[in-house]
Amino acid sequence: MEYEHVEGKDKGKVVLFALSTCVWCKRTKKLLTDLEIDYSYIFVDQLDRKARDEVEMEIRKWNPRCSFPTLVINNDKCIVGYQEDDIKEAFDNA
Repeated sequence: MEYEHVEGKDKGKVVLFALSTCVWCKRTKKLLTDLEIDYSYIFVDQLDRKARDEVEMEIRKWNPRCSFPTLVINNDKCIVGYQEDDIKEAFDNA
């Protein structure tokens, strides 16, 4: 499975798990881009069944409800949903 990459400022490993049809996922992507953060993302709903199952297992490690968007920062912080202030704060300290 391929993650899309968006170039920006290196703030560590930043991964966004999203749905292509989710307005909150689109807003999270836009916020990361506006903040010029280097990140990767994947649209889980566009994966085949096997790949989707694998990605959902990864998401559940961070977000047991497997809801979207799920943003994982440096493999030690997870922000679920569109939480603009939390996202900005996470990168102010990174």
